[in-house]
Parts: sequence; structure tokens; C-alpha cells
Amino acid sequence: MSRADKFRFPTPALRCALSRKGCLACVWLFAFFACCFAGCDRVTTSRYAQLMQDADVKSAQGDFDRAINLYEAALDDSPRCAEVHYKLALLYDDKLNDPVSALHHFRRYLALSPTGAHANDVKNSIKRDELTVVTTLSSDSVVTRAEAARLRNENLTLHKELEARAGALRSASDKLQTSDTTSKGTVSTKKGGRIYTVQSGDTLVSISRKFYKSPKHWKEILAANRKSVRNPKTLTVGQTLVIP
Repeated sequence: MSRADKFRFPTPALRCALSRKGCLACVWLFAFFACCFAGCDRVTTSRYAQLMQDADVKSAQGDFDRAINLYEAALDDSPRCAEVHYKLALLYDDKLNDPVSALHHFRRYLALSPTGAHANDVKNSIKRDELTVVTTLSSDSVVTRAEAARLRNENLTLHKELEARAGALRSASDKLQTSDTTSKGTVSTKKGGRIYTVQSGDTLVSISRKFYKSPKHWKEILAANRKSVRNPKTLTVGQTLVIP
């Protein structure tokens, strides 16, 4: 019997079984690789979230250099990293006074998220930082945002101090004027009483207000001066009154 006679082609049933086994193996392989990719994605997402959390903590603690290193480690140029670039730009701009580095990250933010939540703020910041860089290169002095805030706070403090001093001076002046007005024509007697010389326009009510800060005591003044005041509605300029 020849070698060709010994060889037999697989029967249809055998071919079908082999085909099913091959399909099952492919399904298992596909599921395996899908799980691997999903696991990698979860690991990547978890690492990104941890880096961002650690960077935020360091930034809040004032450790800006470490925060920058952590933010940069989270960068992968995916759209989600637009927020990372924004935070880096703010650190360079507000904390480190480095407008050149801030410009780089502001522009990366717009490239990744041109219509993002911070787009308008980023555009305005870019214009400001570009002006700052140009002015610095032209050897003109530039007042940083932090310096401007400090000067503004000092100005407000000085303004409040000046207002307080002005108020104190006005109060002292008012007291002096009141004292002068009240004591004008008043003579202390040996018994400790007061004698007031009537001025033009004075009435018992106005005199009561001068000495007692109230118009209610005019009757007491009238009672103390019954002998010299005949008509309480008419006082004579130069007339002396006893103030009880």
C-alpha cells in the first residue's frame, strides 16, 4: 500500500469539531486581551488620579516644586490633561512669577481644550503674560500680580488709618466747638454754679440744649431765674442766667 493510500482527509464531522475548537480558542484569546487592556486602563486612571491628588495637596501646602513634578508626571497629552496644564500655568503665574512657563501651559490648555471651562480666563492670562514678557525684555519695570495685591492692601490700610485719624480730629474739633459755645458767657461761681450770658437768638429751649443736650430742661432754667425772666419767650441779649 502506498503512502498516498494511507493518508485520509478528515471527515466532515471532524472538520466541524476542529472549527468549533478554533473559534472557542479565539474567543478566549479575545477575552484575555480585553481584560488585560481594561486592567491597564484602570491602572493608568488610578495612577493619574493619585498623582493629581498628591499634587493638589503639595500645592496647598506651599511645596510648589514638588507639586509641579507631580503634575508633570500626570501629563500624557490626552484631553483630560488640559486641567493639569491649567494648574501648572497658575502655579507658574501666581506663585513662581514665571510668565514664560505659564504661557507654555496656558497654550497647551487651549490646544487640548479650546472651549473648556477655563478658556476665557486662559486667553486673558495669555494676553497679560505676553505683555509682561515683552515689557520685561524691553527692560521696563513690571509689577507682578502679587506685588500689585500687596500694594493695594497697603493702600487700603493707609486709607483706613487716615479716615480714623480724620474722624478723631473731627470729633475733637466738635467737642471743642461745643465747649466754646457752651462756655461762652458762662462764669463759674464760688458755689460751683454756672452763670450764662444770653447771646443773640438764644431761647430757654436752646440754652437747655446747649447745657443738657436736651430741650426738656428749659422749665428748670426758668424756675432758677424767676426774678430776672418775666417773659420766658423773650430774653435780653447780655442778660445773665443761672444754670442749675
